[in-house]
Formats: sequence, structure tokens, C-alpha cells
Amino acid sequence: MKAIKMHPLQVFIIAASLLSGCASNEIYRSDYRPCDVSAGNACELNSQHNYNIGADDEYTLGFVEIDDQGQMRDRKQMQALLDTLYQKAAQESILLTVFVHGWHHNARPGDTNIESFKENLARISKIESRRAKELGRPPRKIAGVYIGWRGESIDVPPFNYLTFWDRKSTAQDVGYLGITELLIKLEEIANVRNSMTPPIKSRLVVIGHSFGGAVVFSATSQILASRFIDSRENKGFTDTAKGFGDLVVLLNPAFEALRYSPFYDLAQARCSYFPEQVPRLAILTSEADDATGILFPMGRVFSTVFETHHDIERNECNHSLSLDEGAADRNTVGHYEPLISHTLTPVTEEKNLQLANYKNVKHIWSTQTPGNVTQYGSTVLTHLNNTNPRNPYLNIRVDEAIIADHNDVFNEKVMEFIRLLIGLSTED
Repeated sequence: MKAIKMHPLQVFIIAASLLSGCASNEIYRSDYRPCDVSAGNACELNSQHNYNIGADDEYTLGFVEIDDQGQMRDRKQMQALLDTLYQKAAQESILLTVFVHGWHHNARPGDTNIESFKENLARISKIESRRAKELGRPPRKIAGVYIGWRGESIDVPPFNYLTFWDRKSTAQDVGYLGITELLIKLEEIANVRNSMTPPIKSRLVVIGHSFGGAVVFSATSQILASRFIDSRENKGFTDTAKGFGDLVVLLNPAFEALRYSPFYDLAQARCSYFPEQVPRLAILTSEADDATGILFPMGRVFSTVFETHHDIERNECNHSLSLDEGAADRNTVGHYEPLISHTLTPVTEEKNLQLANYKNVKHIWSTQTPGNVTQYGSTVLTHLNNTNPRNPYLNIRVDEAIIADHNDVFNEKVMEFIRLLIGLSTED
């Protein structure tokens, strides 16, 4: 094959384009004071926003930014937000929702993930206001935390698509370091409030998308394992499996199925769950997600070429598992068939489906049976009978009609399902 020769000027132009296209490595939210957002004031430089004050869709949104090495860009930014949330939780119960973005996103004002997260917080606030009136209790205040990191190192198309593996490595650093401290402190805020025996408990939900899903899994996986087993001193009983906060949701997460397999084994080794057991980890991956379904395993072929793998056979509680370590190490958690526990499909004309809503979702979940099929809003969740009913770890294959591609995770169909999961996991 004849080598392609490039003029030095061409090389210089390409290099200059890449350098000039490096994504910003500076803090976006440099004013740490709370700011009331209005039509004339977008509060773009502030790291704390108040929206729709006094309305049924009132909520607050805080930003915490992390650098490529997993360190806080400024610990004062994190502490200012924590101080505000501690004060708020001292006065009233809160429902905290954390979102960690993925590839191609950051904390820049106007980022599409920020706008979508804000819309979802407003919807959660409306639902909480309605449920409080129905149940005759005070509504929890809705607070969101957006964790921003450099989701790409080059922001010039098409070169930004070359950052996939660089950002995968960065996501692991972000997850293993500073974000764990932040998440634990946010959980502490909810727990301190709950120690006061309020009329309604404070709750914490953590959501991660794409490499943000890898960030969240890295930050919480060992905590999840510890709390599932619950080996505290003087323990004299078996309880429901606990999680991190109240629910962790991973959307089209970009990490290997092999990293999840120990959690699958852990949950399978428990042959039954109490009716009160609720989901603690929900992984949703679109069957049409080419980034995690095609691009990810293509790269893993080269990075695992010198590793050794084995075939593993498991049989726990009448459920068998054949695990090809090589395939599980190359494919993402949502695209490795043996570890899939559920499917999520659109509603069809099928009759006599159980219909879950905010009033009955706990009862429906507690009474499910192997192969159970339940309608959640405009979607249908089907248990594949590969796991035990009420297993708190759900690995869900999602139909492309619900999540069309890698980034289509904030559409109303999937958000409606997630909000019902939040209701299931956080309603007292």
C-alpha cells in the first residue's frame, strides 16, 4: 500500500485545529452564591439556582465541577452547595436527585443535558406536590445536583469522536476519586434529616448517563456491595438489601459487563427477597445504542488482546448462568445478553396488564412473580425469569422505540418510567 504523504503545512493546520478545539478546562460556575432565576436573569455564572419559587414545580439546582484527575475544581464550590442543602434539610424534607452527564457534555450554560435535567426536576416537583396533597403530608422540596466534568477533550467535529477512549479513562478517574466524597456527603444530608423523624423522609437518587454511568458505578459499586451484604457488628437478622441512597439509575452506561457480573452473582445467591424489597440499582440500555453496542466493543478488542479469560458456569437458586469472560470484558453491561434481567418495550394492544401508578406501584412490585409483565406509564417491563423476583439489581434492555440512540435518554417515555421507579424506591 502506498504511503500517504502530507505537506508539513497540512500537518500544522490539522494540529492547530485540534489544539484550538480543545474543550474548556476552566470552571464554568464561578459565583457560588444562590441565585433566583428569572426571565431577565439566567444566573449563568452561579453554581446554585432557585426556580419557580412558590409554585408547584419549584426546585433548586446546584453545580459541582470536577477536573480530569477526579479532583474538585474548587472545593469551595462543593462546600457552598452542601451548606445550602444542610440548611434546607434542617427545615424540611428534601428529595435530592443527582445527575452525572456523559460523553460530549459538561457544565457549560446551555448544555442540553442541563436543560433536560431542569425539565425533569420540574416534573418531579409537580408529582411530589400532587402526591403530598393526596396523602395529606408536607411535600418534600426538590433539589437537583448536576455534576459536571470534561465530557470531551476536543470539541471540534468530527475529531471529538476520537475522544471516546480518552474520556473512558477520565471517567474512571472521576468516579474513583472526588465524586465519591460528594455523593456520600449528599447522602449524609438526607440521613441527618431522617434522624429527626420528619413526617416524610428525605431521599437521594443518583443518575448517570454514558460515561457518567461509568462514573457513578465506579463511585458507588463497593458501597453497594457492602450494603447488600450488611456485615455490621451485632447484626442478628436478615433484612432487605440496602443500596446507595435510595436508587441508582444508569442510562446507556459505558462500562464492561464483566465489572457488573460480581453484583449479578451477589444478588442471585440470595434465593428470595422480602415483599418490602425495592430496586436499588437500575441499568437501562437501548438496543439501538451504537456507542455502547458497537463502538465500545470494537475498542475493547484491542485493549484486551493480551488478557486471559475463562468460561464460567453458575447455578444459584435454580437460575443458571454461562459467563464468557472475554465477551463480558469486551461488551458493555447493557449489551451482554446473559446478564440482562428485564426488557422495557412500548405498550401494545395486549389486555389485562397490571398498570403501575404512584399509588399502587409498591404493591405491584411486592407481589410480582417470575416472568411478571407490568405496564409503567407508556412502557411495559417484562421480567425475563433469569433472576429472582424483587431482585434489587435490574439490568434492562430497552426497545429503540423508547430510547432511540445513545443520547435519547431524557425523552418523556423513559423519564416517566424512571420517575415511577423513583416513586417506588422513595415513597414511605
